[in-house]
Amino acid sequence: MNILLLIGGLILILLGANGLTDGAASVAKRFRIPSIVIGLTIVAFGTSAPELTVSVASALKGSADIAIGNVVGSNIFNTLMIVGCTALFAPIVITRNTLRKEIPLCILSSVVLLICANDIFLDNATENILNRVDGLLLLCFFAIFMGYTFAIAFPKSSATPEPAEHAAVQEEEIKLLSWWKSILYIIGGLAALIYGGQLFVNGATGIARSMGVSESIIGLTLVAGGTSLPELATSIVAALKKNPEIAIGNVIGSNLFNIFFVLGCSASITPLHLSGITNFDLFTLVGSSILLWLFGLFFAKRTITRIEGGIMILCYVAYTMVLIYNT
Repeated sequence: MNILLLIGGLILILLGANGLTDGAASVAKRFRIPSIVIGLTIVAFGTSAPELTVSVASALKGSADIAIGNVVGSNIFNTLMIVGCTALFAPIVITRNTLRKEIPLCILSSVVLLICANDIFLDNATENILNRVDGLLLLCFFAIFMGYTFAIAFPKSSATPEPAEHAAVQEEEIKLLSWWKSILYIIGGLAALIYGGQLFVNGATGIARSMGVSESIIGLTLVAGGTSLPELATSIVAALKKNPEIAIGNVIGSNLFNIFFVLGCSASITPLHLSGITNFDLFTLVGSSILLWLFGLFFAKRTITRIEGGIMILCYVAYTMVLIYNT
């Protein structure tokens, strides 16, 4: 029964995220919002909507380990597995701006979470907890990131027209729906996300309890991998369409959204007690972002090669094996 809840919830989450993204993108297109802004905001929200739904639902149900483990595990999965798998399909070329600004910002988000989640070490507290102050701080970082995104997006989009090939891709990806269909997609997508998130959390916690596995391990692995399916699908499709560089933007945008907005919202709603999430998980999160930056900076001139992609996949497998061994 728990497995059926898990699968059913995941299907609803994926369908809801897809519907919400299509509906919101169509509305944005009608208002002539630049496509780059659509990609950095609406698409990032759409692929991270499963993490947001699961984490908020888990926080409300008191399953803090699933809420935090979902975000930490998803970001590790995004950086190591998704970039690694995409690089196996086609080497990923990283732009200079991404290497100098976006990836370091991704590293910063991981370090901020590491600091906020170490109350025992830094403040001699009795337990590690992400309280409402931490949540509001993360939301402030998210507001700064969104301001930066719009600041660099609008001048560029208005000053220089998009290349014809890029514009054609955007026209193909963003379907212009009728008003009633757009609203239906948005409302239906939100409903599917909310209900699917509740089913998914109930199934995941039920499996954890029946198997005697901690909720933190379930959140870091099973839930994280499940909610990262939109990012994985987007990146693999991009590689197959000979646009593997899209994977980097997809991963970075989703990782920033997950930490700053998803955890920010979850911790602002209710304090999250970190009982099963350890510094090993948080340092792995920081290390995976640094590894991505190093692979882009050195070795193959701003390119993630197939060999480097294979190394990243092996790193994720090793991380998962350590989690299983320590349970």
